[in-house]
Amino acid sequence: MAKWIMVVDDDTSNLKMAGNILSKNNMRVTALKSGRALLDYISEKGAPDLILLDIKMPEMDGFETLRRLRDYEKEHDHPETPVIFLTADENTGSETKGFEMGVSDYIRKPFNPEVLLRRIDNVISMQTEMQSLKSEATIDKLTGLLNKAATSAEFSKMCVKSTGCLMMIDLDSFKLVNDIYGHEMGDKVLIAFANLIKETVPQGSKVGRLGGDEFAAFCLGVQEESEVADITKQLNEKLVSKAKELMGEDMKIPLGTSIGAIEVPKHGNDYTSLLKLADKCLYIVKKNGKHGYSLYSSDLLKDEETDTIMDIKSISDILGERNITNVALQLDMEAFSHVFRFATRYFIRNNINCSKVLFTLSKPEDMSYEDYQDACDEFGNHIRESLRKSDMLTRSRYNQYFVLLTDIREKFVSVVAEGIIRTWDESDNPRLDIEYDSEYVRNNPGNGIEDNEAEIAIVDDDDVNLDVASGVLIHKGLTVHTYSSGEEFLKEISMAEKLPDLLLLDIKMEGMSGLEVMDKMKEMGSDLAAIPVILLTGVENDGLEIVGMEKGALDFIWKPFTPELLKVRVNRILELVTLRKKYHKPVQSDRA
Repeated sequence: MAKWIMVVDDDTSNLKMAGNILSKNNMRVTALKSGRALLDYISEKGAPDLILLDIKMPEMDGFETLRRLRDYEKEHDHPETPVIFLTADENTGSETKGFEMGVSDYIRKPFNPEVLLRRIDNVISMQTEMQSLKSEATIDKLTGLLNKAATSAEFSKMCVKSTGCLMMIDLDSFKLVNDIYGHEMGDKVLIAFANLIKETVPQGSKVGRLGGDEFAAFCLGVQEESEVADITKQLNEKLVSKAKELMGEDMKIPLGTSIGAIEVPKHGNDYTSLLKLADKCLYIVKKNGKHGYSLYSSDLLKDEETDTIMDIKSISDILGERNITNVALQLDMEAFSHVFRFATRYFIRNNINCSKVLFTLSKPEDMSYEDYQDACDEFGNHIRESLRKSDMLTRSRYNQYFVLLTDIREKFVSVVAEGIIRTWDESDNPRLDIEYDSEYVRNNPGNGIEDNEAEIAIVDDDDVNLDVASGVLIHKGLTVHTYSSGEEFLKEISMAEKLPDLLLLDIKMEGMSGLEVMDKMKEMGSDLAAIPVILLTGVENDGLEIVGMEKGALDFIWKPFTPELLKVRVNRILELVTLRKKYHKPVQSDRA
């Protein structure tokens, strides 16, 4: 299918030139003359594969158009359309601003046809791969529902912002399907049941698979017990009917569904705490006959606390987390105080370093108090989702969050804290004045987490460029290796146990050029050839850029570069590198 490109420029000659180049290369082109026309068109007819957007336009410039486009996509839950800025401006400040806002690339005007086509192809290819990797990261492969990690992230947001009912849904007697009819039939039943949940819950609800035959749903707007009872009844009836359709009318397995439910925000808005209560309600249903529901009330679990003697598993089930999500543990102050005391003793006993961080939020002058309170609530969820599941936090005041970072080196505390603030500011969140204090607790000077940051190799025969580039990236918390020639890099890398995640490679060097280094890397094997490359050059030469991209370079950085520009361009490539590594599509491999 032909790629669909929108070109937005108030200069008719630029529209005609770009349209002519793209049309001749079998692309579908829509030409528009303003940012407003772009937003109106997308709202009526949908988004293209990519947008070429001029920065300097009257009424609404490219930056404002991009901001409104991202707001529209977020509001309507649409994926972000890749945008390439068109500009004749050589101001690196505006380039940095664009990348920070989420632009995919820049193309200078007047543009070279081959450069234009190569950069469009690069951006669309990277966007497609990243969307595929993100989908793989969030979607359960069997059922197509949200997977466990994505369920935690999405439901955490819904529990804060929406009114509804959080349900834990369990298939009763499912093991018998696998035992009698085999796992292939079991998969068919799970897929069918997932579809039944989606069609039964109200519109706008979210459904996820927690694992095995355990599912969760946030049923939007559901606040009455009669609604929970109706959903349970429908699911049980539909499930039996579908199971007989799949396994035959003589199917005798007592399949059904049990549901533990809790109203939101009536009983709170913290997903982890709510899920535990819903899980306990589910346990009550399972213990009392299955194929039903239990809706949480403050008296319900007290009724369960009788003098019955429980075994170790029952107590563990009640105390523990049924599904440990990949986010930090958030507790109220009372519960946190007990865990904090134990953790402190444990860290001292086992020589584990940790750090305490206190975030304090202040209200901007132009923000209403109600919006400020909502933003403070949401910032807590942002912290939870930004940290590891081994970290902990509590809300010490309405505008303060106390965080305990476990097993961390001192130099990374500021990286983590400032990263939380930066990602909040970079997202479409309400603006807050955010400050933090930290206190590092060193229980063993030699102990700490292993470095998990990306490793960058820089090859440049100019010592000043090496020092500037490595200094900027090391300050970001990255591990950097520098080489003063292509020959030195190839010699060292051929014996290295681990390959770099990203290579910054100067084109014009004494001896072997950067392009020759790329050729040698391909000759030396697929592992080396797969390392993402950003080419560095002080010569703005369209021919060099075309050749570099033909050889596989993902980006160009023109020298002299500013630290801000280097960071945003490296970040753009590292996002893809990180996704590849995280979801088992490595760009390099360790060597024995």
